[in-house]
Amino acid sequence: MTKITPEHLARGAFVYVRQSTNDQVLNNHESRRRQYGLVDRARTLGWAAVEVIDDDLGRSGSGIARPGFEKLLAAICEGRVGAVVSIEASRLARNGRDWHTLLEFCGLVGTLIVDEDGIYDPRHPNDRLLLGMKGTMSEMELSLFRQRSLEALKQKARRGELFLTVAIGYLKAAHDRIEKDPDRRVQEAIALVFAKFGELQTVRQVHLWMRQERLPLPATEYGPEGRKVVWKLPVYNTLHHLLTNPIYAGAYAFGRTGSRITIEAGRKRIVRGFRKDRSTWDVLIRDHHEGYIGWAEFERNQRLISDNANGKSFLSRGSIRRGEALLAGLLRCGHCGRKLHVAYSGKNGSAGRYHCRGGHFNHGGDPCISFGGMRIDRAVGAEVIERLQPLGIEAALGAMEARRGESEEKRRQVELALEQARYEAARARRQYDAVDPDNRLVAAELEQRWNERLLAARVLEDERDALAASSHTPLTQAERERLLALGADVEGAWYSPGATPATRKRIIRTLIEEIVVRVEDDALCLVIRWVGDDHTPLRVRKNRAGQHRWSADADVVELVTVLARQVPDKAIAAILNRSRKATGRGNGWTRSRVSSLRNHRAIPAYREGERAERGEVTLEEAAGVLNLSEATVRRLIQEKVLPATQYCKGAPWVIRAADLEGEAVKRAADARRLRHPPSGDQRQNTLAFQRD
Repeated sequence: MTKITPEHLARGAFVYVRQSTNDQVLNNHESRRRQYGLVDRARTLGWAAVEVIDDDLGRSGSGIARPGFEKLLAAICEGRVGAVVSIEASRLARNGRDWHTLLEFCGLVGTLIVDEDGIYDPRHPNDRLLLGMKGTMSEMELSLFRQRSLEALKQKARRGELFLTVAIGYLKAAHDRIEKDPDRRVQEAIALVFAKFGELQTVRQVHLWMRQERLPLPATEYGPEGRKVVWKLPVYNTLHHLLTNPIYAGAYAFGRTGSRITIEAGRKRIVRGFRKDRSTWDVLIRDHHEGYIGWAEFERNQRLISDNANGKSFLSRGSIRRGEALLAGLLRCGHCGRKLHVAYSGKNGSAGRYHCRGGHFNHGGDPCISFGGMRIDRAVGAEVIERLQPLGIEAALGAMEARRGESEEKRRQVELALEQARYEAARARRQYDAVDPDNRLVAAELEQRWNERLLAARVLEDERDALAASSHTPLTQAERERLLALGADVEGAWYSPGATPATRKRIIRTLIEEIVVRVEDDALCLVIRWVGDDHTPLRVRKNRAGQHRWSADADVVELVTVLARQVPDKAIAAILNRSRKATGRGNGWTRSRVSSLRNHRAIPAYREGERAERGEVTLEEAAGVLNLSEATVRRLIQEKVLPATQYCKGAPWVIRAADLEGEAVKRAADARRLRHPPSGDQRQNTLAFQRD
């Protein structure tokens, strides 16, 4: 008692109250009563002003942020605290840093520390030593408690008997055993998720399908009545957890996540929930309980999910993306080992080009390789068709079966939901019937619940009827025969308009693990690694410089080469359009397009007077020389009297000037010129024929 001076009593006494967890706050009331009871002890010791700091109820004292403790330290530094009252040192701190900080501040300002055992002055060496030992023992005690509890948990987990929480779809059958939820609706909803993932191959596609079909999944909620199952439309994380949790494969796993400790603002911060690699899990027991899928299927699902992760692994293929390029994510550079990426160009963004630019992006080096995608896609597609051809009929029969079961999945889920809704409505009715009719407050509430359950059942009945009305009709005989024909002709099915690029990509990824490509002078050298570790070498011819799929046909180029020696570009364009010749992109010809083709093919333009230098005349010029009409000259050509050449319909006739001097041509021309009319009327005039 001599340690308490009037100076201490002039300040206030601060009672520090703390419990480590929220569970202790809810259930361990005696500890909290003992701590609040220290207020009376402080008043008994002589303090009139007593303040309680209980901001840290439910917070650990091992070093995380404690606003109540910070408030206490601030009050000590301000000189407002005469004594800090606590039941024991473990309430004030569980680590040496906080404990010695408290002792240092109390010693500087002369604040006493009071617990149930005595009164201590941190300025006295003996009291300081005793307080230091109490803090060390408190810290050691916490370490022992933690070590004992963790070892006990791990020992139980090694036997596969530790269940802190139970995943949806399972229930505790005993304290050390779990079994499937007997609710058929829960079982079939979870089984549907795994079935759709096997079909669609990605978590996102399963998520979109279930949201589109409005199919809910079971979820766990905890309330006053304990654990209960509610039905919600799934989010992506829910489906990802279902597909990656080994419990659904019949395996018991412990230690799948870990924690990390960081220092923030000078204090320890623990971040939990980091996923660990399977090789570092503490416990993994296969065939521990009944699963929804087998372990082999679980591992296959994990590989698919890992492959679908874009940019997270050097070896992952990435998910299927939009675009016409069929080999996106499958190609690997044979020169540097990096993955090839796709860039699209063209008017509609449909021209894909594969390129390796990892070294350029990451290290500032030169781009590695680059090539067009159309030819390599076609070559790999041909290899896939060859592998699929023996399985075509089987795939067609499988498509028929899938079509029959397409609507059954949703209808089954709706029927199960309706059955449960009817049960809920019947239960609500029994509750309403059991209540005293005179107790109108309770009866009104139960009647409202009954009406809500009936309305929910009615909505599900309407949905079931709508599904039954819109169910797919069975295949007709003609449709069945056509589907079997497509199965027999895999190539026709592959290139059919109904086969989308996404479908082809999914088929290719089912068969091919990876393709290693090297670029040589005139070809692309591929090594296709099939699923099952079979390898196929393939050589694909590479386009030459300036060669592309929009090139004009060879006969058009040949025709332009000939016509360029006869007429200018504008006339060539008119001749090509009359001949129904199109450009490489299917457009009509113009003077500029003809000029561009000539420049690309190094074809000289027509020069005025070059025909005369070669001794050639046109049909019009030949008619002037022979003093005949153009139609007459054309008849002479048709009768093969006058030699001439026409390279295509609509092109100008090429006539040699020397051929016009031939005797046979002159006689034919004289015979066909206009004579005097055979009329004896002297008044009829003769019209001389001449050409302007």
